[in-house]
Order: sequence, then structure tokens, then C-alpha cells
Amino acid sequence: MQRVKTAIVGASGYTGSELLRLLLQHPHVELTAVTSRAEAGKSIESVFPRFRKLSGATLAFMEPDPDQIAATGAQAAFLALPHGVAAEIATALIARGIKVIDLSADFRIHDPAVYQEFYAHPHPAPELLASAVYGLPEVHTDAIRAASLIASPGCYPTSILLPLIPLLRKNLLDPHSIIANSMSGVSGAGKKPDAAFLFCECNESLRAYGIPKHRHLAEIEQELSLAAGEPLCITFIPHLVPVNTGIHSAITATLRPGTTMTEITNALENAYADSAFVRLLGPGVCADTKNVTRTNFIDIGWHIDSRTNRLIITSAEDNVVKGAGGQAVQSFNLIFGLPENAGLQTV
Repeated sequence: MQRVKTAIVGASGYTGSELLRLLLQHPHVELTAVTSRAEAGKSIESVFPRFRKLSGATLAFMEPDPDQIAATGAQAAFLALPHGVAAEIATALIARGIKVIDLSADFRIHDPAVYQEFYAHPHPAPELLASAVYGLPEVHTDAIRAASLIASPGCYPTSILLPLIPLLRKNLLDPHSIIANSMSGVSGAGKKPDAAFLFCECNESLRAYGIPKHRHLAEIEQELSLAAGEPLCITFIPHLVPVNTGIHSAITATLRPGTTMTEITNALENAYADSAFVRLLGPGVCADTKNVTRTNFIDIGWHIDSRTNRLIITSAEDNVVKGAGGQAVQSFNLIFGLPENAGLQTV
């Protein structure tokens, strides 16, 4: 069986280790390069003992040098790097003919001025923005297949966009009435030393943060505006909850006059009838993170509040799988003509 030679750049963080878990067991992938400045020279299995005995786990971490990565024969590279850092190496790898799936925010936002507004520095590679495809596989399937640069979505945006896009496209909601309350596990903050994310600070605690302008709001509003056909702003309130992984979003919006439950249900079912990883729970059911953690599924349920004429949607996903590494692998599968669920059928 022909395997795609693949690199993971920044493979020692939470998202990077999730990519390792998925790609070491992917039937169509040969890992040829994994990079980490902190772990260079050590084998994957020595840094992550859980991967011992897996084929490829003896591969050693290397420095993130584009020439060395290209010399391994890598055809594709996943970038699990901080924003602002990813763009430089993405530019170098694309110049060497390597397809790039970037999990940072560097190419998610079309307008460099909006990027600077939300990320507080100029865009590091604006010349690549026109060629970047927003990597939401259920929405931009054909564009992803033809792309050389994928901007893989953030975890919060995935949980909000997938429920809302089909409804906005059908003009079933007032797009200016959307409120999204989302809760994320602590792994969403990344693998870095920060007192705010110590066990004693997070355990037995629930808190909102990033109000009123969390960075993910830029890509959420961009993609919702495209679906609605007009510019829009939403209220987005993220929360930190004391679990390792998982995102739960509760989204509300005012219904257009006359919109029925049947229309809501039909719009979602028609949009996702062929989607391998969107599970529609149906009207009157609430999504629960315990059913999606460690999987690439997103579960979606919905209710109509007849007293307020508002739709209430709940969604649940794993923030490092469907919200990060798993979704990126979906895009990889599309690019290389593989089954969309290859390497992702884990429950």
C-alpha cells in the first residue's frame, strides 16, 4: 500500500501529540519527520511512552528546519505551532512543494487587517492568504481537495460554525441575534507553564475569559458572514471548565418569522446526510461531551423556545480531535484522495 510521507512540525504539545496518536496508526501515512526544539534527538516513544510498540514510534524528533523536513521526502506537513510562528515555516515548506495543513490561526482570517486587530501584530505572510482554504471539511470539501495550504479551524469555531452555517444559508435565523456560550477543557490553553492553568487554579472552578473579543471570534464571524451573505457580529462567551478535553457550546438565535422545527431539522439533515463525523441528535436532545471525547465526532441537538421565538442549539466535540488534530487529518484525507474517515474511526 502506498503511504503518504508526512511531517508533524511542533509534535510535542497537546495538539501535536494528538496528531502523533492519529498518524502513527493511520493506514495511509508514513511519518518521516517530527519536530520539537525541546525534544530534538529523542525518540517519539521515549517522550510519549504510550506510543511504544507502534510502528514508527522509534522516529527521533528533529529541529524544525524546512530543508531537513523536505529531505525526508515529506509530501505533507501538519503545523502544530503558535500563531505568528507557523506562517514562516509554512511559507518555506510550500516553496519546497510540500502541502501544508496549518493548525494555528495564521491563515484562517482572510483580511490581514482583521488578523492584526485580533492578534495584535501584522500578518506574517499576507501573500499566502488568497491561496489558503479554511479547512472545515463538511463545508469546504471541494476547495480542500484542491488546496496546497489548509487553515484548519479553531476548536471553538468548529463547535459553533457546523450547527449554524446550514441554518444561515437557508435564512432561518436572524443573523444579528446569535449568542454562543462555549465551555472548553484546560488542554485548549495549550501545553505551556501558566499559573492560571495549574490544577489548583482550575479544579473545582468555572470561569469565563476572553470577553468580549476572544481571538476565535474573528474566524467565527468571517465564516458566519459568508453563510448569511452579509456582515454580522455575534456575542461569544468562552468558559474554562476543569476537564482535560471537550467543548460544549450552547447557541441561541431568534428564528425568522414562521420558521418551524421541521425546517430547522431538514436544513441540518440535508447539510450533513453524508458527513462521516457530524452526528445529529435531533430535536429535544442535548449534546454531551462524554460521548465525543477522544473521537472525531461532533454531536448536535436543538430545541425551539416558543416563549421567546429563539432556537437553542447544543454541540459537543473533543477540542484536540474534532477541534484540532482529527479535523486536520480529515482535510489531509481529502487532499490525498483517501476515505475521509481513514485513521479516524476511533470511539
